[in-house]
Amino acid sequence: MSGGRHVAVVGAGWAGLAAAVQAVSQGDRVTLYEMAARPGGRARRVDTARGSFDNGQHILIGAYTDTLALMRRVGADPQALLLRRPLSLRRPDGRGLSLPAGAPLPAFARGVLAARDWPWRDRLALLRTAAGWALRGFRCAPGLSVAQLCPGLPAVLCEELLEPLCVAALNTPAAQADAQVFLRVLRDALFAERGGADLLLPRAPLSALLPDPAWHWLQARGARCRAGHRVQRLARDGAGWRVDDEAVDAVVLACPALESARLAAPLNADWARRASALRYEPIVTAWLHDARLRLPQQMLALPCGADAPAQFVFDLGALGAEPGLYSFVASGAGAALADGLQRCGQALLRQAQQAFPGHFTGPAPGAPADPRTPPVLRHLAAERRATFACTPGLQRPPAQIAPGLLAAGDHVQGPYPATLEGAVRSGLAAARNLHVAGARAG
Repeated sequence: MSGGRHVAVVGAGWAGLAAAVQAVSQGDRVTLYEMAARPGGRARRVDTARGSFDNGQHILIGAYTDTLALMRRVGADPQALLLRRPLSLRRPDGRGLSLPAGAPLPAFARGVLAARDWPWRDRLALLRTAAGWALRGFRCAPGLSVAQLCPGLPAVLCEELLEPLCVAALNTPAAQADAQVFLRVLRDALFAERGGADLLLPRAPLSALLPDPAWHWLQARGARCRAGHRVQRLARDGAGWRVDDEAVDAVVLACPALESARLAAPLNADWARRASALRYEPIVTAWLHDARLRLPQQMLALPCGADAPAQFVFDLGALGAEPGLYSFVASGAGAALADGLQRCGQALLRQAQQAFPGHFTGPAPGAPADPRTPPVLRHLAAERRATFACTPGLQRPPAQIAPGLLAAGDHVQGPYPATLEGAVRSGLAAARNLHVAGARAG
């Protein structure tokens, strides 16, 4: 990599990896800094005392076009690594919505009309509501929450469809979630293109989807990839920048928001204040084992409430992991974590036992441990800053911090909530904008 400008990318999460790959593709020389021991940020594989686990149950959808294209660019085959299936929000008792394959609008209508657990009047109310969103161009008055978006929707649909969709997309409860962002997600996922709402479930560790292939792709093309290096200081250096002791032409700051605020504060205090002001929603994941359980599909929605925090369960054995291993995911889990992670884990275990009677029971209390029988609770993890709280009127920090210094990440201004696709798009955009600015300056 002898030609081109020298671009530093600080942070090797999905946004930083996207920025680095794009910069190398544009002919830039790249140095990529990552303070953790391996790339991937909040979507990677983590080694624990009980084995290796993803640091949360991330999924993709068909509308993640830039993420899928980036995977292909670095040699990760989405068809082999992801199980694609139409959107289904079925519960263990069979209730809920499943969309058939096909063009988006007819598929949505057919899925709603086929949901016979809902009365006809409720199904027609849902179709009328969705038609109203489409006629208004999926726009709404500013400041509305998702709960305020459709006050006439029957309560059963709010509970079994609207709330799970909102929490899955925005990781924020419907009563506090931004209605406009929610509508944009629905438009692009459910109504824009064939297969946009399809679930893409990982059947390989998260690190294999993008972080490890991108890291190796960059190294093979001469990028300097420095893991275990936390950048301490950014400073102006003539027409360019200095990252710690290294002079570069431009910088993409792709750290988490608080880390980016620390580095940006001496350069743009207003940007740093806005990044620091973001509030967060946690996600808790419990990995439970039961060799006897069989689910009708790889992912099910769960009835949830104050004592039942998980919204979804995934059959990891059916996705290529250890047979009998299931992940229960509680998004927007702030209330569930109020009494601590262990109490939250106990609530998730009780919820699993109630949702699947006779399963996840383990040995009787006081019985001697059997080394041949894996423990029921294999691992419990909380990502306390999983996503920013996507609330109405939220002012996210812009991409521009200073000339030649751009931010990337799912927290940066954009149309999407905190998603892998939002992170990837922001990284690609940052690298492209720096390249255009450099060409103009040259």
